[in-house]
Amino acid sequence: MGHMHFVCTHAEARKLTEERERFWISNCGCREGGKGCERSRLDVCLFFSTSMPGTGGNFHEVGREFVQELLQHAHEKRLVARPWYQPPELKKLDGICFCCDDCCEYFGDPEATSGKGRFIELTNTDSCTHCGDCVPVCYFDARKMENEKLLVNRDDCYGCGLCVEVCPTDCIKMVPSA
Repeated sequence: MGHMHFVCTHAEARKLTEERERFWISNCGCREGGKGCERSRLDVCLFFSTSMPGTGGNFHEVGREFVQELLQHAHEKRLVARPWYQPPELKKLDGICFCCDDCCEYFGDPEATSGKGRFIELTNTDSCTHCGDCVPVCYFDARKMENEKLLVNRDDCYGCGLCVEVCPTDCIKMVPSA
């Protein structure tokens, strides 16, 4: 384990919420305390208990309908789902942050760490049209265009699955990582 946060796909995040009965939300500390966010709303830190109130303000209980709306927002705004374990033991899953490269410290600070997800991308290069639609949603820089060709560095893939969601030819899928 080792990391408090790890990356997962939106489908995995949805499943994690379906396994819970109660939810709390708070504002994202990065969005609230930093330069703000051009991409997303503030209240994107989802909790499964009250044991850790988070880094942002406005901590309060929400219902399942709110959670469904948050998951839809994360999909539409291309936010990375980052579940976390309750410190210090890192054994109990306690919530999910929905992060982007616009404001979140995780993407801007090379010292910030997060665990990779259970999945990794697999691109069918025979079907890929090299359109580049997947490049701007890869906040981990695993996908780049060079000389009008898509280059993928799978070692840099964290398993968020955002590339799958935007691919117009369905040539990308998520597979279990080794």
